[in-house]
Amino acid sequence: MIRRQFLTQAAGTLAALGLPPALLLSEPAFAAARAGKSNLVFGPAQPFDYASLKGQARALAGKPYKAHGGPLPAALDGLTWDQYQAIAYRKDHALWTGQDDEFLAQFFHMGLYFKKPVTMHEVADGQAREIKYNAGMFDYGKSGLGKAKLPESLGFAGFRLNTKADPNRDFAAFLGASYFRAVGKEGQYGQSARGLAIDTGSGKPEEFPDFVAYYLEKPAKDSDTLVLYGLLDSPSVAGAYRFALTPGEPLVMEIDCALYPRTTIDRMGLGPCTSMYQTGENDRRMAWDWRPEIHDTDGLALHTGSGEWIWRPLTNPPQLRFNAFSDTDPKGFGLLQRDRDFDHYQDDGVFYEKRPCLWVEPKAGWGEGSVQLIEIPTIDETFDNIVAFWSPKEKPKAGDELLYGYKLYWGSAAPMVPTQAVCVASRTGLGGVVGQKRNHWSQRFAVDFTGGNLAALEKADAKVEPALQITGGKLETVSCRPLRELKGFRVMFDVVPDKEDSSQIDLRLFLKDATGALSETWLYQFSPPPSAERKLY
Repeated sequence: MIRRQFLTQAAGTLAALGLPPALLLSEPAFAAARAGKSNLVFGPAQPFDYASLKGQARALAGKPYKAHGGPLPAALDGLTWDQYQAIAYRKDHALWTGQDDEFLAQFFHMGLYFKKPVTMHEVADGQAREIKYNAGMFDYGKSGLGKAKLPESLGFAGFRLNTKADPNRDFAAFLGASYFRAVGKEGQYGQSARGLAIDTGSGKPEEFPDFVAYYLEKPAKDSDTLVLYGLLDSPSVAGAYRFALTPGEPLVMEIDCALYPRTTIDRMGLGPCTSMYQTGENDRRMAWDWRPEIHDTDGLALHTGSGEWIWRPLTNPPQLRFNAFSDTDPKGFGLLQRDRDFDHYQDDGVFYEKRPCLWVEPKAGWGEGSVQLIEIPTIDETFDNIVAFWSPKEKPKAGDELLYGYKLYWGSAAPMVPTQAVCVASRTGLGGVVGQKRNHWSQRFAVDFTGGNLAALEKADAKVEPALQITGGKLETVSCRPLRELKGFRVMFDVVPDKEDSSQIDLRLFLKDATGALSETWLYQFSPPPSAERKLY
């Protein structure tokens, strides 16, 4: 419940703060802002670089953890949702307004769920200056705060970024704990990333590290990349992060981090991706909504160190489900939204078919560990119930310095794709033979593959077979046939669980012919319903 409350508040607020998509500056407002001068107030300059930030993090980890911030002023702590939404950042206070560079930055006010202050800095010529909060930076509208006396030391909740070439939509936002989001060319926010995950799905309370300070580096003239830094802190670890953001399709974030544990961490998650899956073509347990599918992403993709490609469709399980995919030096992983057909969602408000995929690519070997997937039951789309990350085999311990580098790609597709065929749909339903009375219960699976050499093999009427493995029950009515509409093949089969057994059944499938494997590997976990609920209809 602690995790669910946090995610409902933090991630849900990101989705509602004008972010999916966010309209930041009208054309007249943008023109006025660009013609004007910044009204920001800065603190004194201090030398700054990534090495000094790592020194800060190391020194911080050498001291007992101290919670950041304190109680909010009563006027902020008591804000309703609508009141917080009414607070708008003044456009003439955007960082780098009126300057000859490509980016703008605006800041989020504290209040509602965002109670921990984040100090903001501008970095230029090797010097960092704190950006001072003052109430004049915000238009409080109908928030009721217009006459409130807020302390000058209040600080900010986070920030968002947009290019001056496209002032109407922000391309990234950092808000809440260590959460951040970004978009590709479709401009639609969806899943989020985090700086670090601690003890996620471990059975004990999850820890949410905070970025307590950000440093935004003034871009060089005509640069298409924005660099920023973050100082991370939590009871278990302190860390320094460097982000290099390059908008486009996909948007690329190059990340370097240095982590300094205060204690042994049982489960540390690198490159954590956080998403939502309520219902879809393969899991209709919560399908009471009028929309056919509701999810930010529909599968976990893995490119293992050995070169194998794996696709694991997501589900909304009745109980928390944990998977660990052991590997050495993974080439990449991510939560993807492969299904990009509006007709499959019918949502003209949040556009699930445009939600970005997020791909994590290590820049160097990460050694032994596992990609871990946590699926948490959810009753609706306001809960981010899916988490995936890399967890190193060796537990981090106090005194370590852990250095990692990786890239995040945000866009309509992963930047790395298999040369073989991929799974594009996984459907489930009641099994049996149409027109014949059922005398036992089974679950039907229909798995579609396309790409690779399948189009040529389909035309040539080649012999394509399913390599299908099952850990329990038995298989019936297995078939593999061309699917000309997709220029691919469809594998269909029924899983018949043991009569009184509801134990999880693991499925593994790929396509093959005489030459070998033709597709990525499809993995699935099927939990049969109790025998009393197996209706034959």
